Amino acid sequence: MPPKGGFFDRGSCDKIQISMAINKTEEVEKLLSRNVEEVIEKENLKKRLLGGDKLRVKFGIDPTAPDLHLGHAVVLRKLRDFQKLGHKVVLVIGDFTGTIGDPSGKNETRKPLTEKEVKGNMKSYLAQAAKIIDIKKTEVVYNSRWFKEGGVKAILELAGASSIQQVLKRADFKKRLDEGHDITLLEVLYSVFQGYDSLKIKASIELGGTDQKFNLLMGRRVQRHFGMKEQDVMTLPLLEGTDGEKKMSKSYGNYIGLSEFSDQMFGKVMKIPDKMMERYFEFCTDLNSDEIKNLKKELLPRDLKAKLGYEIVKIYHGEKAARAARENFDKIFSKKEFSGDLPILKVKNKKMSVVDLVYQSGVVKSKSEAWRLVEQGGFSVDGETKKDPKELLNLKGGEILRIGKKSFFKTN
Repeated sequence: MPPKGGFFDRGSCDKIQISMAINKTEEVEKLLSRNVEEVIEKENLKKRLLGGDKLRVKFGIDPTAPDLHLGHAVVLRKLRDFQKLGHKVVLVIGDFTGTIGDPSGKNETRKPLTEKEVKGNMKSYLAQAAKIIDIKKTEVVYNSRWFKEGGVKAILELAGASSIQQVLKRADFKKRLDEGHDITLLEVLYSVFQGYDSLKIKASIELGGTDQKFNLLMGRRVQRHFGMKEQDVMTLPLLEGTDGEKKMSKSYGNYIGLSEFSDQMFGKVMKIPDKMMERYFEFCTDLNSDEIKNLKKELLPRDLKAKLGYEIVKIYHGEKAARAARENFDKIFSKKEFSGDLPILKVKNKKMSVVDLVYQSGVVKSKSEAWRLVEQGGFSVDGETKKDPKELLNLKGGEILRIGKKSFFKTN
């Protein structure tokens, strides 16, 4: 007789299990392929993911600047994917290694930061990262904890984990040596210190940009040296900045910050070269490849870029803010509601500070009022909000200025 309340359908149960297995395989394949440059060791990692292992996924950030940007978000979004599959993300804040400076990709010695500077930069890191990953489910650790506790003894223990020859073979060091530039001992030790982080947190896998490959592999070497199972490594491509050439970086001034206002973020996206749109869609939005292909077929380049701006702003500010940012930009630059009617602001000196330009406009009565307005996000140039009153502008003429909520000008 069938069980009370119905009968057990073995065939349906098998189909459900098969469907779940297929879905998991597809999720793992997507995790290992979308926006991924290289995986070491891929087959081992795939086996562990399909086998149900709960991995400890490491990502290290040195607080060298106070802002995170879309370049950082490429890795953070991959961390989010690991979280969705039930793995533990471990965010290592390099408050110790940040005082040394990562030499990766540098043609000269990076100036070390003071502890005070590092702490200042750290203040908003977690709040910005929380826009992407689930901070409540994230293990956050600071690497000063073990380096300060271990002292010289820990450094001596690490000294045998790698050789000088191996460290100096890295491309950036080799280039600097060939050009006659100095390499400090601190820089030589940096990658070993980063590798020690992997040992201390028992990392199963570490993520980073392609420029971090040497450092990530050092984590494997340090773990092996101390008898621990080696972490797998996943490198992700570096996102070019708004200039479409150099990698996104605050030092290059080509970044889009995660904490920027919605209008500012949208305006910066609209300035990227057309050739970069597909790359930004892939790395910075939640749209899949088929959706992106269809948009490319259906939309003109300018409308496609506006869609890109909308999708990016939506992630960090929500749909309402994304719609408003698009409408504000369209109101000023597309519909040209102000075009010929915009008052001309005559600027004699094309190079001047933000606060001087705002004061010169006559919208405010004093420089102190101009200073406050700028800091509160009330000034923009061609849709890009400027919040630093001391920033030096290099005007070429024809720029559209917004000062306050309702005052618009065009430069002569």
